Amino acid sequence: MADPKGFMTTPRQDWPRRPVEERVRDWDEVYVPGALLPIITEQADRCMDCGIPFCHEACPLGNLIPEWNDLVSREDWRQAADRLHATNNFPEFTGRLCPAPCEAGCVLAINQPAVTIKNVEVAVAEQAWELGFTPPRPPDRLSGRTVAVIGSGPTGLAAAQQLTRAGHTVAVYEKDDRLGGLMRYGIPEFKMEKHHLERRIEQMRAEGTKFRTSTAVGRDVGAAELRTRYDAVVIATGATAWRELEVPGRELAGVQQAMEYLPLANRVREGDLAVSPMSAAGKHVVIVGGGDTGADCLGTAVREGAASVTQLDIYAQPGGERDEDAEPWPTYPKIYRLSAAHEEAGELRTAPAADADARLFAASTLRFTGDADGRVRSLHLVEVDAARRPVEGTQRTLPAELVLLALGFSGPDRGDGLVDQLGLEMEPRGTVARDAGFATNVPGVFAAGDAARGQSLIVWAIAEGRAVAAAVDRHLTGSSQLPAPIGPYDRPMTV
Repeated sequence: MADPKGFMTTPRQDWPRRPVEERVRDWDEVYVPGALLPIITEQADRCMDCGIPFCHEACPLGNLIPEWNDLVSREDWRQAADRLHATNNFPEFTGRLCPAPCEAGCVLAINQPAVTIKNVEVAVAEQAWELGFTPPRPPDRLSGRTVAVIGSGPTGLAAAQQLTRAGHTVAVYEKDDRLGGLMRYGIPEFKMEKHHLERRIEQMRAEGTKFRTSTAVGRDVGAAELRTRYDAVVIATGATAWRELEVPGRELAGVQQAMEYLPLANRVREGDLAVSPMSAAGKHVVIVGGGDTGADCLGTAVREGAASVTQLDIYAQPGGERDEDAEPWPTYPKIYRLSAAHEEAGELRTAPAADADARLFAASTLRFTGDADGRVRSLHLVEVDAARRPVEGTQRTLPAELVLLALGFSGPDRGDGLVDQLGLEMEPRGTVARDAGFATNVPGVFAAGDAARGQSLIVWAIAEGRAVAAAVDRHLTGSSQLPAPIGPYDRPMTV
């Protein structure tokens, strides 16, 4: 601990965001460039170097947070980068996209604002790139074993990098034309600019990982054929089977899934399209679903120039402080949080009738109505109680020319034929079944990430990738020195 009194004398200071009026005119990341480094050493000083660092337990990767906080406070960027990468292949991803359960588990958070752990993490990651501390690490020798990884999201990339560095010959198969999975086409540019993704992929190429894009396993190449060509297969396709909203009017044009809408906006940023065919420009937009995907739709619609944007959340508006009885420290609490997108919508008043920022809480969709041409024009909702029962007399109607359904995902999409061609056993909830060693019922085939765990956080996805790599390495060689931070049945800390 560089400053034993840092947590008492230094207030929490987050990476400042650019002014709303400025950032909604572009798609660059929302934070002020260059404003993190001048404040981060003092913020790292706030770490208490706890005897029992619960931030380790809150993070499935087991990040060595007090260690790299201390190194950052001393501006020892090389050692900090080494400690950070010891447990996390892609800290610049998690530092931008993870909701930071580690901060909820920070001991300081018992009665004070937590250490800005994810800000320290992203600062270390960026310094590592800037100072040349992230060279490719190809293996000293090859094992002669081959592995196919299906899916190039955070789980697939983490598994592939670990297995490549262990000496195996790894090919990653991606159904889209570019690599990255949801990080590429699901995460908007203002949350993570894609050059962060590109440089990691180039690092992996230099290490020896092979990539096959525009190749849907089960459709473009047979899943059973792939299994015969490789010594092991890792299924890391993610949970892309979206949940539906079965209400009258769902069939109307303009009622779309969030993951039909977001990729098109990202393709505009990639230069594939001049304008998204689902652009929100000039439209009244309603987003059904209160999670992160809904917030991504919100920020995207604002930048596209929507006439109004309202987000519906079926849960009641949470308070601003942790409920110690319901969600005691160090669990991750459900509290009122203001994402960058919500801050923008609130300041721009995109939804004047909303409860807070752009959100209507405790709101349930009853039906959609449309015009003579079959296009959606209105969304009818009702307020619900804690048991999701309608509250009499609370029905409302919102103008809606574009409705985006952001209701989460149930498991892998079976449309490509991968699951059926391999004969994989599935769990009742729609995910791929696996044993305690990440193995499916098909010999040599393993499953990891959201495809098997179900929809989760990016930090869990990377942890799954690292853990399944250790399992595959053990399967191929009889033992493994690769770290396995979690097991397939581990879950976040809850009451």
